Amino acid sequence: MTLPFDQIHGEKLSPEQTSYLKGLFAGLANRGLSFSDVAPNPAAAPGKTAVEDLIFEERVKRELHPLDAYPLLLEHANAKRVPDRENLFRFKWNGLFYLSPNKEAYMARLRIPGGQLKTFQWREIAKVAEELTSGYVQITTRANIQIRLIEIQNAPEVLRRIQSVGLHTRGAGADNIRNITANPTTGFDPHELVDVSRHCNELAQIILNDREFYDLPRKFNIAFDNGGLIGTLEDTNDIGARAVAITEGQVPALTAGVYFRIQVGGATGHKAFANDLGVLVPEQELVSVLVAMVRVYIAHGNRTDRKKARLKHLLETWSLEKYLEETEKRLGRKLLRVAPSEASAKPKELPHSHIGVHPQKQMGMHYIGVALPVGQITPKQMLRLADLADNYGSGELRLTVWQNLIIPNIPTGFVETVKKALVRMGLDWQQSNLRGGLVACTGNAHCKFAAANTKRHALELADYLESKVPLDVPVNIHVTGCPNSCAQHYIGDIGLLGATVKVSGETMEGYHVFVGGGFGSKRSVGRQVFTGVSFQQLKPTLEKMLNAYLMRRNEGETFQQFTARHDLNTLQVLFTNAG
Repeated sequence: MTLPFDQIHGEKLSPEQTSYLKGLFAGLANRGLSFSDVAPNPAAAPGKTAVEDLIFEERVKRELHPLDAYPLLLEHANAKRVPDRENLFRFKWNGLFYLSPNKEAYMARLRIPGGQLKTFQWREIAKVAEELTSGYVQITTRANIQIRLIEIQNAPEVLRRIQSVGLHTRGAGADNIRNITANPTTGFDPHELVDVSRHCNELAQIILNDREFYDLPRKFNIAFDNGGLIGTLEDTNDIGARAVAITEGQVPALTAGVYFRIQVGGATGHKAFANDLGVLVPEQELVSVLVAMVRVYIAHGNRTDRKKARLKHLLETWSLEKYLEETEKRLGRKLLRVAPSEASAKPKELPHSHIGVHPQKQMGMHYIGVALPVGQITPKQMLRLADLADNYGSGELRLTVWQNLIIPNIPTGFVETVKKALVRMGLDWQQSNLRGGLVACTGNAHCKFAAANTKRHALELADYLESKVPLDVPVNIHVTGCPNSCAQHYIGDIGLLGATVKVSGETMEGYHVFVGGGFGSKRSVGRQVFTGVSFQQLKPTLEKMLNAYLMRRNEGETFQQFTARHDLNTLQVLFTNAG
């Protein structure tokens, strides 16, 4: 290739310098990168963003790459120093979130691809939580783990011990690809089309080992779906890859087998589900296609307005077709266009089947889904669960996006033993029509953005409603503390969004109430039916809502279907007047 210059500061390049720079520029070109400062006016280089136009977070990343900030983290720990605004942002690249003003401590978020853990890893997390923190551990809605209330001086030791068992926190927060999710039963689901663990782990390794994937315009979520009966909410992700079966002759020029449909642009906090990209991807090409798609977003995502920086915003500015074309340019080949109607439909998911005892595709084996109280678990319970998985399973645990976990590979003869042991440790394996779909974000006990104590309120609601309403079908309740919607309130049968409300002049915690949300084959954005309900009034309000449904539903009608066939005014009347 020809260099754009042959001198530096008036000195002609030597043959060695010329050879080196040609290799450098060729490598950059292959990655789709360039030096904008070879333009006469760097700030005005075509297709580039001037530094002065970048938002605060982008300028911080350019001053010092956050992955190079670990020495600063050590300095802060040794001095017990609270991070300033710049370093607070940088330290999120190591999965550390400073919780001020709620708590003067860190939270560590891990990366656990597919939510798959070995018991020796699980045990070390429990010991870290017990020995170096408050002992407060959460399972998240990305099948991940958060360890809370880490004192500043203990942060490096927490990271070291997590890494010592093959786990890490790198890129778990800020503008990075967050924990990659997959079906919690992949590999043993009797109905799955393919085990997606390999693809999930391959992509996770690429991300871990390439700095390119640690500077995105905004956070980015990716999910794999194996085509089985337990989903992974792939249509709520920036990219969702779902396995489909193609029979002989179903799609011209395609041999029978398993392929993947790609959905893009999901962000339910923005009321957006992912849209089908209109292609079928062979399994062996899947990861390379996803990598190319991420690179397009890295190159073209908005870095001047944080509120318009998600992939959905790029798709709104462009179009699905342009995004596909840019992906194909990165790949150097065309992808096979196939309309969604030409591929097999996804099987109907079984509500709450991540909880309870279920047969595996391996003969004589079962998995047991354990209901955790809105994702909360103690180190003592963690260690006892590890014992169960070691003694009666295969030494493995699976986390779910519903903040619960699964113990797989339990022989039939040990199922009753495990069930009794779970009850003794204060955990539940039985399917509950309320608790199986009860999801809550961290809430204002630990998060500065939340307007309500979501986890405590969620558990109180479950206790109250189970004592008052004879619910005979699953209903999902999602409780989130702020509009960031970490608990995805828009996709719950009932969604609760934390709010500050006034009652007789007194400020109280409360919620806005949404109904009719769903995902997968039932995808729908919930509609707001009530505004600013205090928490104390929320209990009888939800009781009336569920009773109205039970009294007036059609045969076989779900709560979502019931709310969908009524306008909001009618629902308000029904819910207010129900006994």
